[in-house]
Amino acid sequence: MRQLIRNIAIFDGTGSAPFPGAVMIEGDRIADILRDEAAIDAAQADMVIDGQGATLMPGMVDAHTHLTWGSSVEKIYHQFILPPEELKVAAWRNARVLLDHGYTSLYSAGALGDQIEPELARAIAAGETPGPRLVPSTLERSPEGEEGVETGDVFNGRGPEAMRAFVAYCAAEGVKSLKLVISGEDALKPGSSQDILYTDAEMIAAGEAAKEAGLWIATHAYSPRAINLALEAGARILYHCSFADDAAVDAMAAKKDAIFYAPGPGVSVAALEANPPPHINMASMKASAAERLELEKTLVPKLKARGVRVLPGGDYGFPFNPHGRNARDLEHFVTYYGFTPAEALHAATMLGGELMDQPVGQVKPGYLADLLLVEGDPTTDVRLLQDAANIKMIMLGGRMHKSPVPEPLTV
Repeated sequence: MRQLIRNIAIFDGTGSAPFPGAVMIEGDRIADILRDEAAIDAAQADMVIDGQGATLMPGMVDAHTHLTWGSSVEKIYHQFILPPEELKVAAWRNARVLLDHGYTSLYSAGALGDQIEPELARAIAAGETPGPRLVPSTLERSPEGEEGVETGDVFNGRGPEAMRAFVAYCAAEGVKSLKLVISGEDALKPGSSQDILYTDAEMIAAGEAAKEAGLWIATHAYSPRAINLALEAGARILYHCSFADDAAVDAMAAKKDAIFYAPGPGVSVAALEANPPPHINMASMKASAAERLELEKTLVPKLKARGVRVLPGGDYGFPFNPHGRNARDLEHFVTYYGFTPAEALHAATMLGGELMDQPVGQVKPGYLADLLLVEGDPTTDVRLLQDAANIKMIMLGGRMHKSPVPEPLTV
């Protein structure tokens, strides 16, 4: 099937200004980009979509997704740990909610339940449930912290051989990216972000085993030592990194062609905005969020200037930071990190596609037709994408998830 989308401004994901034109889609791929009016008028298509002057752009990529963190704009959970069946229901719902809000690809940063994400990824790929393209993960794996703080789950015990066994387990399960929590978390236990939760030998073993199995590694890393451990293990994406010093910045910049970085401002801003009931004490989380944001105001522009690929994705899924608000990260990139709106969109599309290692994130011939039609110009105001009503069309692989044309009424 050939579909022509015309009367549009095209933001192609590269960061360049939108330009007028039309896009031809054949099957699940973008076949051509037409700029000449005569060529557009002469184009043959089975379906013609009039964009009515809206902006056509690539679907967005969230680089730090936790689908099993249950809360969404459609349903808030006031507990974090859910029964297994409800956890699965929440994950399936959250995948659809994110697609409804313009996210056509997700890179998982870990799950609260085992085997849920590989099963969900298979169901989405088979068309059994609506959702974005998903790089699935498993339970976040972290050993007990130095002072007894438990931040995750441990599969198969400790030591290098245990790490190899964990990677083998992930490969057999269908996981694509395994999540390693290298640093502690100040929001849970003040001061623990400086803890190192793995030995050098364990991280090296994990890196070697992941490379052999063809898996990626995502890491929760705050301190310079944690960052270096992640880099030495061959991590694909590093999260947070708020306490990076100049040497850590140099180390990340030296591997800029092999790594991605997602600071995760969404959860920090939401924590600062949260107004919890009196019986919930968020003081440590708020203090940590304020400190991280202040450090990242300097760190993120520095890494960006050195060519490190900085991506949006902000730990959505808490009751105070629900799924469906993910596009707020684009505004945070502008407000806190000094990105232009077009640069923030470039990070959420083209750079996100590079993280996914799939032909997504650009309006480009040969790429998958994962496309949004947005009312207005998000390259001048990224806040437009925070309102799903402004997204007039959502297309995934050439198929409509949300059509710009109202369905005909049946009598």
